[in-house]
Amino acid sequence: MQFLSGGLGGVEAKTGEFLWRYKEVVKGPAQAFTPVARDGYVYGGALSVGGGLVRLKPDGNGVAAEQVYFARGLPNGFGGAVLVGDYLYGTDIATGSWLAVEFTTGKVMWKAESLGRASVAFADGLLYVHGWNGDVALVEATPEGYREKGRFTSPAQPKHKQAGQISEAAFAYPVIANGRLYIRDLETLWAYDIKASR
Repeated sequence: MQFLSGGLGGVEAKTGEFLWRYKEVVKGPAQAFTPVARDGYVYGGALSVGGGLVRLKPDGNGVAAEQVYFARGLPNGFGGAVLVGDYLYGTDIATGSWLAVEFTTGKVMWKAESLGRASVAFADGLLYVHGWNGDVALVEATPEGYREKGRFTSPAQPKHKQAGQISEAAFAYPVIANGRLYIRDLETLWAYDIKASR
């Protein structure tokens, strides 16, 4: 399963046979969102537009992708989204809003403006969020409301070049492995020990 120029699609891994396609998510200017899948459902984001969910079901000898919803303003671009329980957490690139969305319905549970555009990873009940501006925030993964637990800016931030109206930004996803949080921006990598104190 991957984004293609013609939409989100699925291919049989062993044979390369094309199985299904979902075109609504190519309404934006680029295909940058990593699809999120669970239990026969696949979510994709249309950069700067919105997001949509399809349900995969048998169709003769193939697979059909039946749209469940598509809505503007849902998580949709660089930085992706994570599925925690029944809720999807990510950024609407057009507005910079941070969102919690019910995965199977598209219902927005909350929207927060404080983080801005960001990439996300999940571990131990918490969202590790790396903002395009270089800030790193720790947020509870809960549909009940935006609950930020803390925030910092890594030292010695790289300089981002400006090309017309577009500037470089910190697009890389945070990575969590073996009790460490890794944050990358351009050619700079920071590693933080996030193990619980003993």
